[in-house]
Amino acid sequence: MSVKIKKEIQKIENDIIGYRRNFHQYPELSFKEFKTADTICNHLDTFGISYEKDVGKTGVVAELKFGPGPTIALRADMDALPIHEDSKLSFRSLNDGVMHACGHDGHMAILLGVAQALSTNIKLKKGTVRFIFQPAEEGLGGARYMIKDGCLKGVDEIYGLHLWNYQRYGEVGVKTGPVMASADLFDIEVMGKGGHGATPQGTVDPIVVASNLITQLQTIVSRNTNPLESTVISIGKISGGHNFNVISDHVNMSGTTRSYTESNQKMIKKRMKEIIDGVSKSFGAKITLKYKDGYPPTVNDEFSTKKVLDAATSIVGEGAKSPYLSMGGEDFSYYLQKRPGCFFFIGSAPNEKELLSTPHHCSHFNIDERSLLVGSSVFLKLVENSFSLG
Repeated sequence: MSVKIKKEIQKIENDIIGYRRNFHQYPELSFKEFKTADTICNHLDTFGISYEKDVGKTGVVAELKFGPGPTIALRADMDALPIHEDSKLSFRSLNDGVMHACGHDGHMAILLGVAQALSTNIKLKKGTVRFIFQPAEEGLGGARYMIKDGCLKGVDEIYGLHLWNYQRYGEVGVKTGPVMASADLFDIEVMGKGGHGATPQGTVDPIVVASNLITQLQTIVSRNTNPLESTVISIGKISGGHNFNVISDHVNMSGTTRSYTESNQKMIKKRMKEIIDGVSKSFGAKITLKYKDGYPPTVNDEFSTKKVLDAATSIVGEGAKSPYLSMGGEDFSYYLQKRPGCFFFIGSAPNEKELLSTPHHCSHFNIDERSLLVGSSVFLKLVENSFSLG
């Protein structure tokens, strides 16, 4: 597999890897990325790049203006996860119970590498590059806070990437259209009428009701969704009951729904309410649904995706291919609702033989650090192609 790392990135390879390892040692949770933001700003000061702090609460927005022309934004997320790291890395987390278990440490390092290269080695003839360091991607929707604080003002296109342990080093996953799913959450409470397990007559057994409801909800995927349009409804938690011979009064369930289109996202929510109403009436139980709209689908613009594909092909050749898709959610979707752009994936699996040996959000997560150089190179080539050096 042929990988052609940009020479400007080769020169600062050790810096980029060092950035990642430092971030990895000092992870911070969503909206608590204070030391992380300070570290980013210190590097930007060294590069001579102006910036604004405390954007979207704890975010940083920097900018390099080369001349008249469009503005392209590049984004990296900053937050870590509430996971205790179980690894033997020399740079493992020093913050107990907090870990960069998804790759955001690498995303920041990649973007700093691009900023460093652009500020010291490349003199573009036109255009502006905006660097967005965003907090709270992991469930709290930090992108919305960044947008509210004006990070997209004057931006023409926006691009983001994700290190991806589901693909090998030297692969870049690029695809137009939806690449990440909507990610909604829900809580359901089934209120019945309890009694003795030996005399069920006269009771309304919420466990029976809940069991029926779970089965009915799965028909949304199997019978209300086009089989070619991926959707998921998962009950991740269920609790109810007191003793083996007691019919309880209530059952609580929690879960998530996923889809690649906003129309299916809305349809699932509507059908859940209808099914719950029907099951409630059928069994004489009271069922309440608390539904929380999560991230919308992440949908790439066709023209912007073509630009990323061209840049990726120049770096990894035939390694630029369709990504390994999942039903995970990503708040980069909020940017793509406002501006054309592309979200793509950098193969980072540390184990060539077992791609899933270190999955995201696990306590021993790690990456092939060569992938950092690929990410920086693709971003850099994308910028060069957009603001032709000629």
